[in-house]
Amino acid sequence: MNINKLMKQAQQMQAQMAKMQEELEEKTLEATAGGGVVKVVVNGRQEFLDIKIDPEAVDPDDVEMLEDLILAAVNEALRKVQDMINQEMGKITGGMNIPGMF
Repeated sequence: MNINKLMKQAQQMQAQMAKMQEELEEKTLEATAGGGVVKVVVNGRQEFLDIKIDPEAVDPDDVEMLEDLILAAVNEALRKVQDMINQEMGKITGGMNIPGMF
């Protein structure tokens, strides 16, 4: 195995990953809960950009339900972002599992 070739491949993969990270940062994903009464928008950096709550979901006598809906939407948004990142990483690494990449 040629070490120079291996180093060049590693550098190419690193450049591809940096480009992918930039592209992912620009993408947004939306997740909803409660039939759409709570909507969360997150970007590829796993930053929350927006949370919308339909007024009909606000019941002062049942705050716990609203809290649960928000948690469900947030967790779904995070799962979607992680799936997107894993899918894009798989394109670069060819499906190799490289711990610590993301």
